[in-house]
Amino acid sequence: MAGNSQRRGRRVTPKKGAAAGSGGKNRSSLSGKGRTLPADERPWHKGYSGTEKLPNRTAWKQAKEKKAAAAEGRAPKIGQPGTKDTTWGKGTKGSKPRQSQRQAPQRGGNPRVAPGRRSNTPRDAPELLVGRNPVLEALRAMVPATALYVAQGIDIDDRITEIVRTAGDRGIPLLEVGRAELDRMTGGVLHQGVGIQVPPFAYEPFDDLLAAALEHPTPLLVALDGITDPRNLGATIRSAAAFGAQGVFVPERRAAGITATAWRTSAGAAARVPVSQVVNLTRAIKAAQREGFVVIGLDADGETDIYNLEAAVGPLVVVVGSEGRGLSRLVGETCDMRVGIPMVSEVESLNASVAAAVALAEIARRRSDAA
Repeated sequence: MAGNSQRRGRRVTPKKGAAAGSGGKNRSSLSGKGRTLPADERPWHKGYSGTEKLPNRTAWKQAKEKKAAAAEGRAPKIGQPGTKDTTWGKGTKGSKPRQSQRQAPQRGGNPRVAPGRRSNTPRDAPELLVGRNPVLEALRAMVPATALYVAQGIDIDDRITEIVRTAGDRGIPLLEVGRAELDRMTGGVLHQGVGIQVPPFAYEPFDDLLAAALEHPTPLLVALDGITDPRNLGATIRSAAAFGAQGVFVPERRAAGITATAWRTSAGAAARVPVSQVVNLTRAIKAAQREGFVVIGLDADGETDIYNLEAAVGPLVVVVGSEGRGLSRLVGETCDMRVGIPMVSEVESLNASVAAAVALAEIARRRSDAA
């Protein structure tokens, strides 16, 4: 053959002719859709003024919905966010609802969790309280329990004997489980071979906490400002019980609550010391001041020395700041005075629970000397 007819990739079929047209059938799809309507002219937009004429299909769907609502005796769903589309359809372009028009999640459901995490345990679910002292103190304080778990092969001491006997007297089911199973149930927390299932902690109403403290000759309360570590909370409750405080109150938000970890750290003191959760810590402090309490805030730069605190012998509220930032601004301004703990060596600050223990011990000493 002549030319390059033997080259690789040569054409072996006849060349196609001109493509056939649509005959004008798709002419409308090639035409423009006109200008973009502003918000006040879009019937499906929340900024629609309602004065412009509705498209035919939108008006028809609205009339249909109103007629159905009247027949069923309910309000029409026109324009309600999160309802099925009744104000737009094929006759109105761009009818996908905006994010602000979708149904917002209802409040009061499961708490929000970080992306990638599941919150399968409701807030009011029972907890497992572990440790020999916490379990024994909880049983002595008649804390309601639904089950007692004892690991197989544990060393029996006087506490275990009393725990099993007390649980049997109260009719609490005794379940003997393997140590590995108890490890799994507690998430690896040191359990000392025993644990009880308890309902959520019952917080004391703040007004009752305040009234009960005023019945004592020398009332003493402890307030925690943003303590987020449950171990610090439990240790502070333990110190409050040791040095004669009548109660502890904490904020509901951005603060630790009484969990199994706090129970265990308190060594059972949470069963003896009333704990209250308040919505606003500043308002609770002001309510205590109106009842005659002097409120002191522990601060490393406080103007008053804890060893020279003359107000220690009267009604007192000791406010302990958070682990990192200390007292918040509003709480610090509400306190009657800021009290510091002098230290011999150059240390940045004390742990929150340690600072509370030092202050409460000094207050108890001054009160015993004044008695």
